[in-house]
Amino acid sequence: MHKNFSEYITAFDHVLKNVFHERYDIDQFSKVRGIPAVALRDIMDKSPLSVAIPQDFGGRGLKVKECLGLLSAASYESLALSLTFGINIALFLEPIAKYANANVKGEIFKRFLEKRNMGGLMITEPDYGSNALGMETYNEKVGDSYIIKGTKHWQGLTGMADFWLIASREKNSKGNLNRDIDFFICDVTQPGQQIVVEEYFDNLGLYMIPYGKNRVDIRVPSQFKLEPETSGVKMMLDILHRSRMQFPGMALGFIKRMLDECIKQCTERVVGGKKLIELDMVQYQISRVQCAFTIASAMCFRSSTYSGIDKDLSDAGVQANTMKAFVTDLMQEAAQTATQLYGSTGFKMDNVAGRGIMDSRAFQIFEGSNEMLYTQIAEIIGKLMKRKNEYDVYGFLKGFSLTEKSHPHFKNTINFSFTPGLKQRKLVDLGKIFSKIIALNFVLEMEEKGFRKDLIANCVEILKGDVSKLVDSFQNKNTVTQIDDYQENSFWYDFV
Repeated sequence: MHKNFSEYITAFDHVLKNVFHERYDIDQFSKVRGIPAVALRDIMDKSPLSVAIPQDFGGRGLKVKECLGLLSAASYESLALSLTFGINIALFLEPIAKYANANVKGEIFKRFLEKRNMGGLMITEPDYGSNALGMETYNEKVGDSYIIKGTKHWQGLTGMADFWLIASREKNSKGNLNRDIDFFICDVTQPGQQIVVEEYFDNLGLYMIPYGKNRVDIRVPSQFKLEPETSGVKMMLDILHRSRMQFPGMALGFIKRMLDECIKQCTERVVGGKKLIELDMVQYQISRVQCAFTIASAMCFRSSTYSGIDKDLSDAGVQANTMKAFVTDLMQEAAQTATQLYGSTGFKMDNVAGRGIMDSRAFQIFEGSNEMLYTQIAEIIGKLMKRKNEYDVYGFLKGFSLTEKSHPHFKNTINFSFTPGLKQRKLVDLGKIFSKIIALNFVLEMEEKGFRKDLIANCVEILKGDVSKLVDSFQNKNTVTQIDDYQENSFWYDFV
C-alpha cells in the first residue's frame, strides 16, 4: 500500500536535502559532468518514478498532481534532476502507459520499479530540429520485426537510459519515407538494440544530464511499436503537448528556490546602512519573482485537471505552448534577478542562482524554441478568429474559453484588431500577449479555490503592465532588417 502523497513527498524532500546538503555537496558536484552514482542511487531508492506508473503495475497511479509535485520538489534542489525525472515521466512512461502494446508494458514498468531503469525519447536529428516531420530516421518491416536506422542528437540521458522511444518514418516500397511518424520502444539490454553514442556534447548547463549524438541501427520486435489512436503525428502532438504541460512542475520548484534565495540574500545583505530588502527597486524585483511563482502554481493547478493520459491533447497547442513558453521565460527571469541580487557572488559556478541562468536557459530552447511557440499561439488563435469572422482582439477573447475570466482586466489595453498576414516579429509579440492573458485566467481559476489573494492581486497588476508594454511593441511600426555587408564603411577608427 502506497503512502498518501503528502507523506511521500515530505519523505522525498528529506531524502533530497540529505543527499544534496548533508552527504554530498550539490554546489561542488554541479560543476562537473554527470551525477555521482551513489547520489543517484540514494535518490532512486525512493522510487520517484513510481508516480508515473499505473497502479495495476505497482505504481502510484499516474496522477498529474503527483507527477508535478515530484518535479517541483526535485527542481527546488536541482533543475537537472527534475528534468531527468521529467524526461522519464512525460517522454517515456506516460507514452508507454497510453500507447504501448499491453503485452510489453508489464516488464518495462517492473524494471523501472525494481531495477531503477530509465527511459528517454529520440526525435531530434542533426539536420531536423523543430522540423520533426522531415526526420530521416526510417523503419522497415522485416518479418515480425522492424529495422530502424538513423542519427539522433541532443537526447537527454544519452548513454544513460535503459530504454528509448525512437521516432522514425516508414520507408515504403519505392524507397521513399512516409509522412506519418512511428514510435518504437528500444531496450538497450537486448541483442541488436544497442544505441551507439558517437559523441558526448559539452552542454553549457544542466551538467548532471548527458547529451550527445546517437547512431541508431537496431532491430525491434513488432509488438514494441507504439499503437496510435489515429495517426502517428497526432500521437506525437499528444505526447509533446502533455510534456509541455508538465513544464510548470519543473518551473515551480526552481522559481520558488530563486525566490527564497532572493529573500534570504536581501534580508541579510546590508549596503550603505540599509538592508537590500528595504530598497524600492529590490522590492519590485522580488515581487516579479513572486508573480512568477504564482503563475507557475496556477499552471500546475490547471495542468493537474487537463493533462492526464486519458485526455487527447493533440489539439491543445495554445494551452500547452502557453505553459511551456511563458513559464520557461519566467524561470530565466527569476534566475537573472536572483543572480543580480547576489552581486559578484552570483557569478560563481557554485552559486545556485548564477548556475540557474544557464540551467534554465535551455528550457527556452528545447521542445520548441519559445519564439516558435509564441508564433504558433498567435497563428492558431488567428485561425480561430478567421473562423468566427471576429478580428477585434478583445471581442474574440470575451468568447474564448481560455480567457473567459481574465479578459476584463485588459479591456482598455487590447482594443485593437488582428490583421492576417503579420510578420513573425509581430506574431511573437501577439503570442506573448495571448500567453499572459491566458496565464492570468489560470491564476483567477486558482483564486476561486482559495489561493492567497495578495499574491494574486500583485500578479494581476504585473501582468497588466507587461501586456501594456507588449501592446506598445506590437503597435510600433518595426521594419528594421538585417544589413548585408555591414562591415563596409563601418569601422569607427576611420572617422577619428
